[in-house]
Amino acid sequence: MRKKIVAGNWKMNLNFEEGVSLFSEIVNMVKDEVVGDQEVIVCTPFIHLSTVAKMSENVKNVNIGSQNVHQAESGAYTGEVSASQVKSVGVEYVILGHSERRAYFGETDALLAEKTNVTLKHGLKPIFCIGETKEERESGKFFDVIKNQLVNGVFHLSKEDFAKVVLAYEPVWAIGTGLTASPEQAQEVHAFIRETIANQYDAETADNTTILYGGSCNPSNAPTLFSQKDIDGGLIGGASLKSRDFLDIVKVFNA
Repeated sequence: MRKKIVAGNWKMNLNFEEGVSLFSEIVNMVKDEVVGDQEVIVCTPFIHLSTVAKMSENVKNVNIGSQNVHQAESGAYTGEVSASQVKSVGVEYVILGHSERRAYFGETDALLAEKTNVTLKHGLKPIFCIGETKEERESGKFFDVIKNQLVNGVFHLSKEDFAKVVLAYEPVWAIGTGLTASPEQAQEVHAFIRETIANQYDAETADNTTILYGGSCNPSNAPTLFSQKDIDGGLIGGASLKSRDFLDIVKVFNA
């Protein structure tokens, strides 16, 4: 049975004290309010990782994620961080292929395949993001775009390694815009992703893969989105910076 996950991506927000305060609120609310076995992942800026990882020790349901790693093991890469470094402070997940990394930093599928390899090598779990732009959606090419991102980014993995990957479908046109894919649109793509995985590996692997929705998900639309057959949770941006909003999304899985 695949995991239900709500992951928060703080992006480049919050100074150290603000981040620790928010995380403390989230942890206490999870302890008090979460009754299911859904997993809560908080992906913070690098400055918070060590501290929040310690704060989450022995807290059921809560894990920590990094927003990025470099593809090299170590070396002269000023300003970068390695998989072994984030692993050493207690991180369990790494976001890879977020549309902002693809668009602003030119990350290609080939580069992301390298990052996926080094992430898995160090015992970390990738949250691998895929999704189409507004132009690709309107031109009807979005299925091809998504399939190519899967093929070139993660389908080189063995079935055993692929089973450690969480996928996140994020329609680029819905990130930070206030626009959201309709539940029908989101379900259609999630079902396509699952079918594509089945064709690459097998039906069991496809059925066990957690696929999250990301794109202006909030407490109002989360219940309808998460009720779709192939949507297993969310990768949450703006709403993850407000503890009440974030926990209300997490609690969709309480029932």
